[in-house]
Amino acid sequence: MSDESPVVEPLTDVRSPVNVTRHDRMFEGKVWDVVSEDFDYNGETITRELLDHPGAVAVLALDDQDRVLLIRQYRHPVRARDWELPAGLLDEAGESPVDAARRELAEEVDLAAAQWDVLAEYWTSPGGSNETLRIYLARQLTELDAFERTAEEADIEKRWVSLDDALAAILARRTQNPSLTVGVLAAVASRAGGWTSLGAADTPWDRHPVLGNDTW
Repeated sequence: MSDESPVVEPLTDVRSPVNVTRHDRMFEGKVWDVVSEDFDYNGETITRELLDHPGAVAVLALDDQDRVLLIRQYRHPVRARDWELPAGLLDEAGESPVDAARRELAEEVDLAAAQWDVLAEYWTSPGGSNETLRIYLARQLTELDAFERTAEEADIEKRWVSLDDALAAILARRTQNPSLTVGVLAAVASRAGGWTSLGAADTPWDRHPVLGNDTW
């Protein structure tokens, strides 16, 4: 019997391009669209409808006391005011993801940060949407003049919470927001490892459907 252990590849998503034979835009919305596509897969033609999304960024702002700044705002689809991280769409032409994160941090919570790192990335619902979201860790925070907010953001509630208390709320299922969940879990794990998992703020975003490329 061989003493050699089998080589196990690291867990990683694998890009799998397919031949798209039809692409129709069924609905054009203010923020995102709905498209219908036919594609060849495993010898058959498959039809799928999907939400075509520009992508987004979220910011886990952490102060020198290990407190994260959360916001609570109204979300109409779920008829609730949920606790979230500051976040926003990549809807400004030519704006880099980290610049979008800087803008959202200023507009939603009146903060700037001197230190930026990539904390996590995820697809929000890969079975029905191409939306991908990058979470930044922002540190060395300073306050800015208050930004004039409107619509659902007009009555944003802000709260500083210890990272451990935020984790407890997630594990107790008292909060439901995915960016908050992914961001806090990633931050707690990265902190335990001395923050060695963080990426540079300008790390290429290969898995973004527009900003990415075919190399990953």
